[in-house]
Amino acid sequence: MECRVCFASGELWGGGGGGGGESEHDLAMLVNEFLENGYSDGTESIYSSDSDSGIADAALLAHKISYIKIATDQYEQDLFSVVNSLVLSISERDLRVSNLDPCNASCIRFALVKLLRLSGYDAAVCISRWQKSDKVLGGDHEYIDIVHCNETGTTDRLIIDVDFRSHFEIARAVDSYDRILNSLPVIYVGSFTKLQQFLEVMAEAAISSLKQNSMPLPPWRSYAYLEAKWQSPYQRKFKPDKLNLKSTDFGEHEKCAGRLKRLHSLVKSEIRIERMLKPFNGDRRLKLERQTLRTFTL
Repeated sequence: MECRVCFASGELWGGGGGGGGESEHDLAMLVNEFLENGYSDGTESIYSSDSDSGIADAALLAHKISYIKIATDQYEQDLFSVVNSLVLSISERDLRVSNLDPCNASCIRFALVKLLRLSGYDAAVCISRWQKSDKVLGGDHEYIDIVHCNETGTTDRLIIDVDFRSHFEIARAVDSYDRILNSLPVIYVGSFTKLQQFLEVMAEAAISSLKQNSMPLPPWRSYAYLEAKWQSPYQRKFKPDKLNLKSTDFGEHEKCAGRLKRLHSLVKSEIRIERMLKPFNGDRRLKLERQTLRTFTL
């Protein structure tokens, strides 16, 4: 069953929900409840209040995305390159090793964790879960983290999400929203603080796009729900709970083979674009930083 009532097409993982652990049954219930009764997460913030015009400035939001992307320290930059290289090295055969049923793309995440650990990183698949509250619907999500000691001797935790853009897919998105969405990194690599900045911008952009089409914000696209995916209590795992080594038809993993192929294509495309822009990155970075300092203080 695929729930696409409130999702744009083209999601990397193919189902509705955000590429994590949300079950299709639970998501279907959310969609039905939302369509029949409407839903409010109970929060009052800049992401749910009307601005003077009622429409966010798409150019400013795109500018903020660009600034967040370049505001990265050397460790994150190096790790981002490593993650992309390792993802491109994963083959369909690697997915068979982590054969879970149902999979929901866990095999791709566990394959990447295996390669990261072989490369010396303290990486794990994280399964987060949270209960329904007045402010957010309950749910669960699956992503990767890396724990490392920084230069000051303290411990940092970096988040890796291999299907980052799908968390922000919305129905009938306006062109400006699609441009902002496609400017996001294919794979997110960075701190939770930086992740929150992306979530804030995309929540504001989603509300703006939906308002232009006189559509409400689905509860699973609210800022509170998005934040819960990575902020909630989680369990770290280095290997799948169980292996279905007797499986010979690849079953669920036929879908993951297609997911991996699309992921490879998107990462390669992103790398090509970055290489084309590289000669201009130095001047662009300085100019963008100056402009952002001015616009953020308006």
